[in-house]
Formats: sequence, structure tokens, C-alpha cells
Amino acid sequence: MTHGDIRLVRPSTFAAGAVGNDDGGLTPQPSPGRAVVPFDIDGVLVGTAEYAEGPTGCTVLHFPAGARTAVDARGGAVGLSGGYPLSQAIVFAGGSVYGLEAAAGVNRELLSRADNRTHWAALPHVSGAVIYDFSARDTAVVPDAELGRAALRSAVAGGFPVGRCGAGRSASVGKIDFGRAEFCGQGAAYRAFGDMKVLVATVVNAVGVVVDRSGRVVRGNVNGGVRTPPVDDYAAAAAGAPVPAIAGNTTLTVLVTNVRLDDRALNQLGTQVHSSMHRAIQPFHTELDGDILFTVTTDEVEPTGTSAGLGALASEVAWDAVLCAAE
Repeated sequence: MTHGDIRLVRPSTFAAGAVGNDDGGLTPQPSPGRAVVPFDIDGVLVGTAEYAEGPTGCTVLHFPAGARTAVDARGGAVGLSGGYPLSQAIVFAGGSVYGLEAAAGVNRELLSRADNRTHWAALPHVSGAVIYDFSARDTAVVPDAELGRAALRSAVAGGFPVGRCGAGRSASVGKIDFGRAEFCGQGAAYRAFGDMKVLVATVVNAVGVVVDRSGRVVRGNVNGGVRTPPVDDYAAAAAGAPVPAIAGNTTLTVLVTNVRLDDRALNQLGTQVHSSMHRAIQPFHTELDGDILFTVTTDEVEPTGTSAGLGALASEVAWDAVLCAAE
């Protein structure tokens, strides 16, 4: 299938016998995507890697000096490990719960880089979050520890790969029905507001559709060759028509800022921006989704104005990131 294919046929991984990691022959590959979104926040490195045999992949954000973190998790199917208030790395991966192994691989790579020091003060804080991407492929190949290590080894400063790459390699949206869904991916957007900087990156794998600022559906729920709002299907369901929404959806997001915020303000920033994303993804935070947003600060500059104002600005950056994922 190519990007934009409207058909997502129920894959063979729902039955026994699909090819998996234990069948051997897997080698981590680069996952560059279609473009790189530049950003300018010190102390943030980004890397991606994939198994083309999946296809599936993972995305790593590395904060060598550590960065304070808040987590906002919503929906009915959250796949999360760690969730620490301080992060050396955040790992997004495909493969659902099996993909959490990628975060363990990042941990092992950081242990190796620390010359195997295991004193409690040297322990890295690595959080993992996963999407269910089996709906769009016919294998049981999942991101594992080796893929996580490869993604971390590829991490560089200043750019975020976007498109069908990393954890977004087999992401899809608009899953009112398999036959109406389309591929999506991972997107990112960056803006500076004076000295305040905001990077938002997201892996969009939602049951809902992606909507632009004009209200037009730009990805997902293709019905009769036309992308339609899911609300039309829900209105029909209220009149007695069936709406077979598909389980196994998650949108993973990270917001990185250089603004120094106390713990309460950091948490509230994440809540505000995560709530705003319903404008870009409709519906959002359903019982069929497992949405997570990590809010990270490098604590470099004092805020200008209120954190609510920063949240309003960051919410627009988040919308841009979702639209980037759907390009």
C-alpha cells in the first residue's frame, strides 16, 4: 500500500503464522521519512529506525542532561512504560505492547554509554509509549531492543524526521471501517515566540480523522471516494445504522519547550495542549484510543506572560504537527 491508499484490509497477523522477530533476518534500517523539520532547542536529540520487514519503527528523543517531564494519558487503551518526572529519553514505537521493548533497548544503550555504571544516581529515566500498527500490515514484526538502540545511535540535534518513518511507519487514521482508513505518519512543527521555543511532534494513529483549520477532512474515512466527517456516520448510527469503529488506535505526542515552568504549570501546559488537539483529530480520546502527551522542559528561559498564553501558542504548533503527519 502507498500513502493515501484508502483500503486497509484486515491483516493476517490476526491469525497464527505471521512472520515475526523470532524468524530472524531483521536488521535495523534508517528511517529518514519524507522530510526533516528543523528546530533550535539545546539539549534535544532525535533519532529514528525501522524494520522494513514490518514495516514498523521507533522514534527516540534523547535529553543527555535530563529534562523535567509531565505526562497526560487519556483514552481507553494506553500503552505506556516509565512516565517519569525526569527524562533522559522518550521512546515512541509501533508494535503495541510488544514495542515497549524498544525503550528497554534505549536504556541498555545508555548503560553502555555510562561505562556500565549502575549506581542509583546514574540510572537513566527512559519512558516508552506505543501505537497499535498491526491494522495496516500483515506481519508480527515489532520494534525490539536492537531497534531502540539503533534509533538512539542515530539521534542528532536540530531536526525531526517526518512522514511515514520511525514510530509512524505504519500509522493510519480514520478507521470508522478498515476500507475507509488511510495511512498517516509522524509529524512535527517548531516555532519561537521571542526567547520562548516550542517543538511539538506527534505520531497520529487515531480512530478519528485529521481535520485542517477550515474544517476539511484531509486524511481518513474515505467513503465513496470522498473524505467525510465521522460525525455523519455517528448521526446515521443514532438513526439505527451500524458504525463499525475499529479498535487499536493511539496518538503519541511530545511537546518540548525551553521555558522554565514549575511542576504544576508544566502539567497544566500538557493538559491544555492535549485537549486542544481534538480540533485536528476528530473524534479524539475515545475508548478506542490510547493517547499520550509528554510535556518536556529544558528550563532555559523564564516565561513571558502566563503559562496559559504559552499553552494557546503551543496548541497551534500541535495542530501544525498533526497536519504535517498527514501530508
